[in-house]
Amino acid sequence: MEAFNGNDLAITRDSLYGTYSEPTYAGVTSFMRRRYSRDLSGVDLVITGVPFDTATTNRPGTRFGPRAIRAASITSAWERHYPWEFDPFDHLAVIDYGDCNFDHALPHKIPAAIEAHAEQIVAAGCGLLTLGGDHFISYPLLKAHAKKHGSLSLVHFDAHSDTWPDADDSEQGVSHGTMFYHAARQGLVDPARSVQIGLRTTNDDTLGFQVLDAPEVHRCGAQQIAELIRARVGDNPVYLTFDIDCLDPAFAPGTGTPVCGGLSTHQALEILRGLRGINLVGMDVVEVSPPYDHAEITALAGATVAMEMVCLYAARHKLGEKI
Repeated sequence: MEAFNGNDLAITRDSLYGTYSEPTYAGVTSFMRRRYSRDLSGVDLVITGVPFDTATTNRPGTRFGPRAIRAASITSAWERHYPWEFDPFDHLAVIDYGDCNFDHALPHKIPAAIEAHAEQIVAAGCGLLTLGGDHFISYPLLKAHAKKHGSLSLVHFDAHSDTWPDADDSEQGVSHGTMFYHAARQGLVDPARSVQIGLRTTNDDTLGFQVLDAPEVHRCGAQQIAELIRARVGDNPVYLTFDIDCLDPAFAPGTGTPVCGGLSTHQALEILRGLRGINLVGMDVVEVSPPYDHAEITALAGATVAMEMVCLYAARHKLGEKI
């Protein structure tokens, strides 16, 4: 951490690197006080938001998720992310790109708008961490990443498989429960090299994904689960998606489709830390719904999970760590 040099670092910081301290209760709330910018020159990692929740099947409100996650991140933006032994912002040039723009009055055009938004960032050679929004946004994000990296390994933390087919097979719907069904069938992800963690809802057709459900996580512990994930994905390009309802409602009440029996925040963070060295190329944190949150604990969990992803990305792409 470097000395305090003024307020509103989101708009006043000179460098894309480094961690500086400013009051946690004031200022412009970009993610972790990174500079708000649309200039991708020299940028390693882009943080962006997709405030979309039209695909939600139960409680809406995740359109407010990106803003809430950014605000919650400020509570720890003054220090190196614990317990990592390095500051990722010393190694990564990171910006907050702001939110994806789309017209809510034209819902049929929104998936393409999200895909185009991500594609221009990925095509510029930047890593991308997206704050949702409901989980449907992972589908256009996967399309953008697969264009560059080919078929991806999906590492998917969730209470739900999100691999159900649409009710009407003649038309692909916009739903946060069907997008990985389509991603697998279209070759965006390779189920044979992908894994789903924390599931606790019924779907008998796994489509070939390895499933490490919530009871297995509780039985095996974080270290063993991380080892199973690492063995499954190998060195294949990985897209990491974290639906906050993977956490038990006691740890993340602010979400649209909560399910009892989930992971604790501690378990999830320990598993993520155990993935050091995976070939992470894209990532998102989704389904934070502030209207149903209490004391901002869900948003805080989302911001902390996002920072684990930033550290994982730095470990692989700047420190050269491989599994």
